Amino acid sequence: MPVAHVAADLDMHYVIDDFTDPWRKPETILLLHGSSESHAMWFGWVPHLARQFRVVRTDMRGMGASTPMPRDYPWDLNVVVDDFANLMQQLGIERYHVVGAKIAGTIARRFAARYPERVQTLTLIGTPPPRRDHKPGVLDTWLKRIEHEGVEAWATSTMEGRLGSHFPPEGRTWWAKNLMGRTAQSTALGFVGTIPSWDVAADLAKIKCPTLVITTEGSALGSVDEMRAWQQKIAGSTLLALPGDSFHVAATDSDRCAQAVRDFILQSQSQNIQ
Repeated sequence: MPVAHVAADLDMHYVIDDFTDPWRKPETILLLHGSSESHAMWFGWVPHLARQFRVVRTDMRGMGASTPMPRDYPWDLNVVVDDFANLMQQLGIERYHVVGAKIAGTIARRFAARYPERVQTLTLIGTPPPRRDHKPGVLDTWLKRIEHEGVEAWATSTMEGRLGSHFPPEGRTWWAKNLMGRTAQSTALGFVGTIPSWDVAADLAKIKCPTLVITTEGSALGSVDEMRAWQQKIAGSTLLALPGDSFHVAATDSDRCAQAVRDFILQSQSQNIQ
């Protein structure tokens, strides 16, 4: 199991998928998952990407097979960004394409603003607005459920908005039980309680790389017009709205999203060559 010691308090688990021709030097795509998930959420993406690119899938601090975080861990967005930057540096990969799903889209926006010399392109999928303020009482309800019923119960309660109305029931069960439910309770309590304080509004104008934003027409994270309002603050960015009502479109529409990201990156490469 590949693990990198990227910080004093963190051994980060990662997986590299590379099915490119062995004589080529492929560019790299870094995939960043959302809250209480792991590298495993990208299973539908790898077949579309790994033939042409080296794909690095990580387990975020505290999640998957990476070091769990204590409940009182002081979550800092810059620290989380630096975890991934340090991993890529240890792997000897200087420039790469960054793809972030859900809250990892917030992390990815800060990443691109903080390390513009490293991020070749940026893709944000099912991403909340630059600052996400939950409706009154929602966060308290979530934290109480995680504390008293566990991470799986909380994940199950959020599946309707997360995966929409068309995702198969067995898929929802797998997502809650076998993916999100395996996150340490201490990590989930600290991370979920911190998310609303992360604000990347000031980062949007600092993002200089080609950027693709993907959402659904019925996303609970905001209407297409609301998404477009912040997306247009990223110079030269593009918005793709897919049919559907999930906000975790990277999961519900993995084939369509992965193909769109592959084409977007290839197009960016072509423009750079010209």
